[in-house]
Amino acid sequence: MPRILVTNDDGVYSPGIRALAESLRRVGDVVVVAPLGESSAVGHALTLARPLRLSQVDAQTYAVDGTPTDCVVLAVDRVLEGLPDLVVSGINTGYNLGDDVTYSGTVSGALEGALLGVPSIAVSLKRSRERMDFSDAARAAARVAERVLAEGLPPRTFLNINVPRRVTHGFKVTLQAKRTHVTSISERVDPKHRPYYWIDEAQDDWEADARSDYQAVRAGYISVTPLQPDLTAHRAIKTVERLLRGPAASKGSPARRPASAKKILGKTRGVR
Repeated sequence: MPRILVTNDDGVYSPGIRALAESLRRVGDVVVVAPLGESSAVGHALTLARPLRLSQVDAQTYAVDGTPTDCVVLAVDRVLEGLPDLVVSGINTGYNLGDDVTYSGTVSGALEGALLGVPSIAVSLKRSRERMDFSDAARAAARVAERVLAEGLPPRTFLNINVPRRVTHGFKVTLQAKRTHVTSISERVDPKHRPYYWIDEAQDDWEADARSDYQAVRAGYISVTPLQPDLTAHRAIKTVERLLRGPAASKGSPARRPASAKKILGKTRGVR
């Protein structure tokens, strides 16, 4: 049977990874290597400034005190001692749509698999205040995993799957959504009168696009977006070539700050 490496960013004991691993066991031999604790929003971070520890939880489950990327690297080198046939990261508690994929540890687990040349999948489920039911997402992951193992993916490509809480349609191949992201920084003061900060989302305005992952999950579809590590802005190549052919800026002239810069960061002050 094919070897499947499962990881996540919610931690090795999260209910989402347990549901995912159980569903994938009908597709292949599953080994779980996941962060020891919560590791959300770490992006594609690799731990270099301290040593990592790998501990065995049970016969097929290992914990790493690091990031999802650390987990994939250690799994390949120390646990599996070779590349798996598939990497599946999730099931994340909460969507990873549009630009959020750049922050996501879940997506980065799949990204690392793709960089290593392994077909990879990231799976996320809409967050709910009620008890999370991962069954639809787990079934969707197993179905896509089965097809990927049978058919493969283009080199350096991985899939980002987002599952609504209530699936009313089937799968839909989508594009990564775009949005205007405004961050709110709330400043507080601790009992020793030292300031501290909370970063939160103040505003998210999604661009209307019927092909996007955001619109798909809103309509009840399971969104499947093919992603790639290549961040080159190919459409900007000619623009940059023209910039470099033009006259150099006069020495000492200050760089102009965009007028819209204030809109990028919203700042709020909390109760002291």
